[in-house]
Amino acid sequence: MKTKVIGALALAGSMAFNVAAVANETISVVGSSSVTPLMEVFGETYSKANPSVFVEVQGPGSSAGIRAAKDGSADLGMSSRNLKDSEKSADLKEVVVARDGIAVVVHNSNPVKDLAKADITKIYKGEITNWKQVGGEDKPIVVVTRDTASGTRGAFEDIMGLKKKINDIKVSAISQRAQVASGNGQLKTTVANNPFAIGYISLGTVDNSLKAVSVDGHAPSVDTIKSGEYKVQRPFLVLYQATKIKSASKTFLDWTQTDEAQQLVTGKGYIAVN
Repeated sequence: MKTKVIGALALAGSMAFNVAAVANETISVVGSSSVTPLMEVFGETYSKANPSVFVEVQGPGSSAGIRAAKDGSADLGMSSRNLKDSEKSADLKEVVVARDGIAVVVHNSNPVKDLAKADITKIYKGEITNWKQVGGEDKPIVVVTRDTASGTRGAFEDIMGLKKKINDIKVSAISQRAQVASGNGQLKTTVANNPFAIGYISLGTVDNSLKAVSVDGHAPSVDTIKSGEYKVQRPFLVLYQATKIKSASKTFLDWTQTDEAQQLVTGKGYIAVN
């Protein structure tokens, strides 16, 4: 999916963050499908005040965003997980634009309201296979995960201990029987339509089509993430090459750190960084 965010008219008055007008600039942003909805809101708001600046957003996944930032095929990359050592370079810089919880979600009809972190890990490893083992009905658990390029999956695996070593190489420990969804939207649809499914999505995209369960007694929320009680959380990163970033991209990225932009973060259900 490719979304082009264009501001047709300047907002009345001036924004709190002053920017220099740039003629017909396009800022390409590629990466995490979890960061994409927030980046689209950033782009829309910024372009309304700067009609000559176009923010073009694509969400193929965090791995693609990291590659795009490194090889210069996009001005900015988006990642919803921390970078691996093999992905880092001296010129590649990271800016945290928000923090987000990863919500563990089930069908609305599922009576389970809380899961231990250890049990979630066992479910995804295929060691717990029936809902009755965690206080639910005597029904098989349908495990739904994200594709391997997903930053949400990478962060979820790290937090939940879902990595194993084979010949000194770290690989996923998620069961081969798990269904794979290509994005937040597809995972939401799968869980919302299957009474026995379990999945994980960005907290900012949770709606009433499914139910987010508590983890170790703590419900996912802005407050529990800020306090550190809800442990299943990760940063939203924007990446760029320090020696090659163009001025329009840097000005836009600086704007994402302002109070005005960070109010958009909290308004979308994420956690501000300032």
